[in-house]
Amino acid sequence: MKKSIAALLFVGLLSTPLTAAAPPYSSEAPIAYMKDLSSGAVLYNKGGDTRIPPASMAKMMTAHVAFRLIQKGDLKLEQKFTVRPETWQQWHGPQAGSTMFLSPGEQVSVENLLHGIVTLSGNDACVVLAEGIAGTEQAFVALMNQEAKRLGLKNSNFGTSNGWPDEGVTYVTAADLAALAEATIEETPNLYKKFYATRSFTWGKTMGGADIEQGNRNPILGKVAGADGLKTGHTQEAGFGFTGSAEQEGRRLVMVVAGLTSFNQRIAESVRFMDWGFRAWKAQPLFKKGQTVETAEVQLGSATSVPLVAPQDMAVTLPRAASSNISVKVAYTGPIKAPIAKGQRIAQLIVSTPDTPPQILPLVAGEDVSEAGIFGRLWNGLKSFFG
Repeated sequence: MKKSIAALLFVGLLSTPLTAAAPPYSSEAPIAYMKDLSSGAVLYNKGGDTRIPPASMAKMMTAHVAFRLIQKGDLKLEQKFTVRPETWQQWHGPQAGSTMFLSPGEQVSVENLLHGIVTLSGNDACVVLAEGIAGTEQAFVALMNQEAKRLGLKNSNFGTSNGWPDEGVTYVTAADLAALAEATIEETPNLYKKFYATRSFTWGKTMGGADIEQGNRNPILGKVAGADGLKTGHTQEAGFGFTGSAEQEGRRLVMVVAGLTSFNQRIAESVRFMDWGFRAWKAQPLFKKGQTVETAEVQLGSATSVPLVAPQDMAVTLPRAASSNISVKVAYTGPIKAPIAKGQRIAQLIVSTPDTPPQILPLVAGEDVSEAGIFGRLWNGLKSFFG
């Protein structure tokens, strides 16, 4: 069942024509994708569904799995894992790529390993954490793929915990990387803030005994206002890639670029792309958090309808030069069968503009609706018959 509320709610807005086209942009990256999490709008999509090797951007899933375990209480930040000599042997030295400079037999906390993964991109840190959590790296990889399935990442598969080249077993898409970033930001916000914006981290010693401090390779930290994540990646096969996020004035963007040819090109394109996302587009407020947007019919419930409310402040993303020509409708499959829990996602707000794809936002139940007893069902049936 679908209901249109455009005429009811946006008569004033619809009287003004929209003349501006979607802002033009030409990315230097072979793969480029940007989404505005505040509205759900995809602002740019160049090869977003093309399967690519993620390189170290795969470590976002390793961190995400760990974050969820921590949030559920199944893993503690202060918990320590031991660096197996075999793991150290495989993941140290120039041939092992980026490293945290762990030592064999060293006990390292989950918190420090996560800094080693997120800030330092340590291949060794990924494997030590994976083995500590699941016993073996491959058992942990199974958790990564299980989580990918939960998140609906249909074009992604993981074969390692760190994204090391594995003859095509590990692959992702830019759209899936953006969805993974979105899940980390929204599902584990405190851990995201704790780890992803760290500028540098110190671990390990040089041959002379000096501390080893390494900087975060994130190309937009300190260059784009509100930048606070996420992860770079580079191998000869994948080229230079980056999944990034920043928030300005209540708008959070997630961007992905991949296949760039140099370190410096990745910096320049990442900054330019994110600046375009904020400067060329604007947010048009729609509903405040908790505001009732519509009502939905309920089947076999203690009430015959339930309010559909905004779970957060809602906005639509428009070209900055555009006027607010918007059409909106509520869609749900109904009547919705009771019981219904307050806060349960049961409908969608579909926002359409002339120059952007539909922007789809969730609506939730504004109150609990229990199953009706036999007499309640009879009474509701009578009211429906005579009403």
